[in-house]
Amino acid sequence: MTGSQEELVELFMTIGLSKQKATETLKNQTVTDNLYLTICEAKKHGEIPKDSNTLLYHLATKIKPQIKSHIPVLVKYVCSSKIDSTLRLEAGLEYLLAHPTNFEVKGFEDSCGIGIIVTPEDIETVVEKVIAKHKKDLLEKRYRFNMGLIMQDARTALKWADGKALKNEVDLQVLDLLGPKSESDLLPASKPEKKTKGTSQKPIQAKKAAAGDKPGSENIEQNGVQNMITISELMKTKVHFHKPGENYKTEGYVMTPNTMLRMKEHLQATGNRVITRFPPEPNGILHIGHGKAININFGYAAAYDGVCYLRYDDTNPEKEEEKFFVGIREMVEWLGYKPYKVTHSSDYFDQLYEWAIVLIKKGLAYVCHQKSEEMKGFNPPPSPWRDRPIKESLQLFNDMKNGKIDEGDATLRMKITLEEGKQDPVAYRIKFLPHHRTGNKWCIYPTYDYTHCLCDSIENITHSLCTKEFQSRRSSYYWLCNALDIYCPVQWEYGRLNLNYTVVSKRKIAKLITEGIVKDWDDPRLYTLTALRRRGFPSEAVNMFCAQMGVTGAQSVVDPEMLEAVVRNVLDTTAPRAMVVLEPLKVTISNFPHPQKTNVEVPNFPKDPKLGSHSVGFDKIVYIERSDFKEVMEKGYRRLTPTQPVGLRHTGYVIFFTKSVKDASHNVIELEVTCQPVANHKPAAFIHWVSDPVNVEVRLYEKLFMHQNPESEAHGGFLADCNKESLKIIEASADKSISSAKIYDKFQFERIGFFSVDTDSTPKKIVFNRTVTLKEDTGKTC
Repeated sequence: MTGSQEELVELFMTIGLSKQKATETLKNQTVTDNLYLTICEAKKHGEIPKDSNTLLYHLATKIKPQIKSHIPVLVKYVCSSKIDSTLRLEAGLEYLLAHPTNFEVKGFEDSCGIGIIVTPEDIETVVEKVIAKHKKDLLEKRYRFNMGLIMQDARTALKWADGKALKNEVDLQVLDLLGPKSESDLLPASKPEKKTKGTSQKPIQAKKAAAGDKPGSENIEQNGVQNMITISELMKTKVHFHKPGENYKTEGYVMTPNTMLRMKEHLQATGNRVITRFPPEPNGILHIGHGKAININFGYAAAYDGVCYLRYDDTNPEKEEEKFFVGIREMVEWLGYKPYKVTHSSDYFDQLYEWAIVLIKKGLAYVCHQKSEEMKGFNPPPSPWRDRPIKESLQLFNDMKNGKIDEGDATLRMKITLEEGKQDPVAYRIKFLPHHRTGNKWCIYPTYDYTHCLCDSIENITHSLCTKEFQSRRSSYYWLCNALDIYCPVQWEYGRLNLNYTVVSKRKIAKLITEGIVKDWDDPRLYTLTALRRRGFPSEAVNMFCAQMGVTGAQSVVDPEMLEAVVRNVLDTTAPRAMVVLEPLKVTISNFPHPQKTNVEVPNFPKDPKLGSHSVGFDKIVYIERSDFKEVMEKGYRRLTPTQPVGLRHTGYVIFFTKSVKDASHNVIELEVTCQPVANHKPAAFIHWVSDPVNVEVRLYEKLFMHQNPESEAHGGFLADCNKESLKIIEASADKSISSAKIYDKFQFERIGFFSVDTDSTPKKIVFNRTVTLKEDTGKTC
């Protein structure tokens, strides 16, 4: 291999790697050598197809030394798209390992399924048959049914189907049959109660932390906001967690002979204060559900003068990118919170490794050689290596650490059964990838099940607050801390927050971007936190909305209108008024009452004159909304007609129709009017206007999806459910008083709605996003 590091980085970037990823790859010499050979070989086949990039990188990371000479063969099949998935590539690698010296084209192609095409229609048909086979049990057991059986049957019938596509189709058809999960589906399976001596082992009931019977019902009405409650008030009045140092009073908490001693040490270290943490994975963007998690963790700590860590759960080097680390912290700070400390799970890799050794020595962990697919599902076969000698597991774990065992060939598992019945979760797995912070020091990385509770213990977390799906991990959480004889925090679960008419999955949003339906992660039609900020949602409104949802065990699924009602409530008192005309119609006042252009004062907040005003130019020519004039009077219409005058807001004048000017298509393009003081003629209504305006771009947003649940209700999936009218861009006329507006500045355009300055704005043109419409019908004149 030849070339400087810079040249290798440039070479690796030709197959789609980011500069950071390419640089990190150089830290692993074996992968670097393989990737160099792979790309050089691929270039012999002409321009490398984009669809082949991921497979070429996968090939370089998975190829074994004994079959490295077969790289040209594998690359040829990848570049010709005969090997078009990791499934086929893995099959090819397995064939070569079994036949390192007697390669046969037919045997190889048969092993890889070359030429076998599985269409979406094939997947849909097979899944329908499998669902029909299990329909009776599905309807009876609902989401407690072993979905692994469905996947197993479908995979047997369609060996070469894309695994993700197959899983998505199964999920879609199961959801179509059963509907969304109910609260009862989320509860652990009922078991006969056992009367035992000592501490109760019953699950913690989320109702202990309930904030009302129905999520959000105590504070939000369908069309408005009442009795707005803050996160601090919610935490102090509605949430009843244990006090620091009283973990043992929590139902389900497991006591050991050393619990109180560890608690005493904990209190000495913390000074008896509340300590929480927000532990996101740095592998994606944050959405509205994360907003609730941020508020609960930071909000609870703040309510009791405690502190909250921002801890990145960076245990998977394969998916982590710097932009996600930066983006997560930005959103935490945007919501108004300052982390006590920013930490990483990787800060504790050395300690976590030492504790893994302790578990093995205690006979509580062992090295297992089952493949990942063998451990999946609800009822996987028990590991035949569960009772292997401690000395043997210690040696194998050391071999794992030193890179002597290949990826997927061994894991470290803990001897514990979870609430859902799953046995022996994995504590460590092998990944030959450099870590963004620890470099090449490790080729074994801990899992969430192993890492989370131990990091909580290290940081002396008093309340480990997480969403309901982690309830099944609570038993391993308590077991692991107690097995290592360290301080054990308390895990509390609350229901997730979901919105209708949207998707928040990273994969689905990425698909929307690649299909050109939205522009990026911060497209204002999405419900990521960056998108909400860009659209103009105030952070305090997001916080208030999360507070209204409460901290219950039930999953909250609400319409976006409930969030918009809170946004409206906040903006009504914080966004100054401005006059902007979206569809301008020129109006000439023939008897303009002033010798030249004059100024009128427009209050920033009509309900509170003390908050000031701004001057608006008023001249002979003004522009009104096209919808504020009709040639023929209609019943209930209260604006300008040939027989009905209308007032111009803030001017003190009423205008009367004189004549209209039309174009060749008989469309009205200009009006001529006269005016009189409002004291002489009280009009039916007042309309807004602009004079000598500046041009601005206005983006009007509607729901991105047509159905509440676009993934299950729409035929053809969520992409087929997109609203083609979700974005309308118009050129509008605005009063010059907004010319100095900055990014994210917010206004209420009189009689139209609330708007925010978009990041696409330039010195030459301001771009506004409609944040929300007015509470009233936009056709009203109030």
